[in-house]
This record gives sequence, C-alpha cells and structure tokens, in this order.
Amino acid sequence: MFLAFFQTLREEGVPVSLREFLGFLEAMAAGIVIYDAEGFYHLARLTMVKDERHIDRFDRAFARAFQGLEGVTVEQVLQALDLPRDWLEKLAERHLTAEERAAIRALGGFDRLMETLRQRLAEQKGRHQGGSKWIGTAGTSPFGAHGYNPEGVRIGQDQGRHQRALKVWDRREFRNLDGDAEIGTRTIKLALRRLRRWAREGAAEELDLDGTIRATAAQGWLDVQTRPERRNAVKVLLFLDIGGSMDPHVRVMEELFTAARAEFRHLEVFYFHNCVYEGLWRDNRRRWDHQTPTWDLIRTYGPDWRLILVGDAAMSPYEVTHPGGANEHWNREAGDVWLRRIRAQWPFNLWINPVAEKDWGYSRSTALIGELFEGRMVPMTLDGLARGIKELR
Repeated sequence: MFLAFFQTLREEGVPVSLREFLGFLEAMAAGIVIYDAEGFYHLARLTMVKDERHIDRFDRAFARAFQGLEGVTVEQVLQALDLPRDWLEKLAERHLTAEERAAIRALGGFDRLMETLRQRLAEQKGRHQGGSKWIGTAGTSPFGAHGYNPEGVRIGQDQGRHQRALKVWDRREFRNLDGDAEIGTRTIKLALRRLRRWAREGAAEELDLDGTIRATAAQGWLDVQTRPERRNAVKVLLFLDIGGSMDPHVRVMEELFTAARAEFRHLEVFYFHNCVYEGLWRDNRRRWDHQTPTWDLIRTYGPDWRLILVGDAAMSPYEVTHPGGANEHWNREAGDVWLRRIRAQWPFNLWINPVAEKDWGYSRSTALIGELFEGRMVPMTLDGLARGIKELR
C-alpha cells in the first residue's frame, strides 16, 4: 500500500532500508495510528529516519507522496472508508451553520425552560430524533442529546460539545487526581513556596548542627543535638473542580495538586462539580454516597485556613444564580449563596482558573464568580499565581 511512498523516500535520498519499511508497515497494521494525519507523519518519520540531517529530505518525500490528498472530498472519504460503528451511531448528530444557529430561539430563562420540560415529559409518548420540540436526539429541540440549542437541558449525552446547556442531566464518573504526577515545570512549585510561615513543631527529628558544635566544644566530646523539624505552618483548604469542562486541564491540575502536597504539611483536599453547593467529597469514586456537608467544613476548619479553589468557572449561569440550576442534582440554595458563605468563613481565599485570562469574557458564569470573589480570580500562570499568593499572605 505504501510502496510508492517508500520509493519516493529513496528518490529523495533518505537512506531507508527494507527492514525499516517493514517495521513501519507492522506499526500501521497494529493500529498505532488510525485516522490521524499528524500521527501518521510522526510514525513514518520515527521508523524510517535514522539521522536528523535527513528530516528535510523526508518532509519533501512525504509532501510528494501524498500531494493532492487535501483535494479529496468528504463524500469520497465516506464512500471509501469502512466507518466504525460508533461513528455510524452519530450520523444523525446535527452540525448547523451560523445562520441556522441564529434562527433557533431560546425559550427565555431557566424557570420557563424547566416548566416546558415538565410539560413535554408529561405529553411525550415515545422516542424522537431530529426534531425541534420533543425530548430526543440530533435535533434543535432544547431537550435531549447530540443536537444544538442556545439554551437547553442536555440529557444523556456522553460529553458537551457547544458548552451552551443551561442544565445537564448526566451521570459522569470521574477519577481522583494523581498526586504523584511529575512536575513538568517548576513554576507552580516556586509560586507556592512564597506562601510559607515556618515553625518548628513535632518531635525532635532534625540534626541541630549549630547546637551540636556548641555542645561538643563545651563538653569536649561529640554531643549530638536534635530539634523539631522546620515545617511550613500555613494551613490550606484546596477545593478542586472535577466537572467535564475541566477535562482538558487535568494535567496542569495534577501538577498543582502534586506541588501543593509537597509544599504544605497542613493540606486538606476536596472535590466539587462546577460550583460549590451543600456537599463536597474527598473521593470521586464515592461522591454519591460519601459526601461531606459544606456546613461541617465551615464548622471544622477555622478562619486561619487559606482557601484555594481551582476551576474554569465555566458553566450555566443558572448554576450560580438559581436554586435547582446545579449539574447532576437539585440544589436547594444557589451556588452564589454557598460561595459567599465559604468566603466569609475563610477570608484568605483565592480562585485559580486554568483557562487563559483573555478567554474569560466568553463565559457569563466566569464573570459572575469573578465578581463574587472581588477580583481574587487569577490565571494559572507564574504571574497569576504570584498575584494570587499575595492575596493569601
């Protein structure tokens, strides 16, 4: 299948052997790269280029061998490929033009939306697909999955696509963050080190070199002196958003989590979903049956604890402003009520947002939470963390 490509490499002066070409074919047959042009390029280069001096020649050969592929239409690809089953199951998913999206009107607010949903649940008799009114799939209805509506209730979809749903009825399974992740950069750790208040506490665990020298000189023999280890006495509550929109930021979240565990001896970690409500949890696998009431945290941890929340603050604004707006459950009190309570309990507080600061304006909920935190929302950059740590000191 790729014999012409192999010959082109030879013509361009890339010293590729038949053994290397066969290794490339074995990797393709093993399915290491499927439907990924960039991955295919890197796999071919990895298996058939031995010297970086030949990379330019390889690029020329690659361009020659696959010239014209950009002109292949989607229809031709669909006719030629044996599409996987999970792709076929979503053929009905709607991809609308900008004009079509503008023509779809929202129902006009959270209360109106929920009342309409109740009515249609009572009236609907069966499954619907591609429609604009009933609860179904692949349409422009405000209710259902794999469709589009500027303000709707997403029901039973595996993940979000447009980030426009006002409420999501969806049960997701999350994993706990890995606290042993290798730090890719030292910026997070260096920034957290500014939040230190050293104190000597606990049993004698550390060699007191100066004291040992003084005692030895006074006694005339080796007199080893020890003292309590010097530790960071700052106490930190870390609340981590584990909602679906945080999936792209798991890596940097794990880096922050690892750095915090290394820097703070007094660290308590809890998870929440999009916004803080009446309960948080320590273990994502048991978040349904082992939640800790937020009131218990307020009563347990004093105001001398520093509160750090980490999340993208991207959600339906009704999750912040309305009772019942929460994802996955019906909250009796709005999210902003709970955010004000925890800020009152822990006046040294900070919200760290992994999304680039220039993109915050695209989310109404981000602006709402930024106002609630009175400007104490910072990006997860070196400058942002440095600014945020000053607020906690």
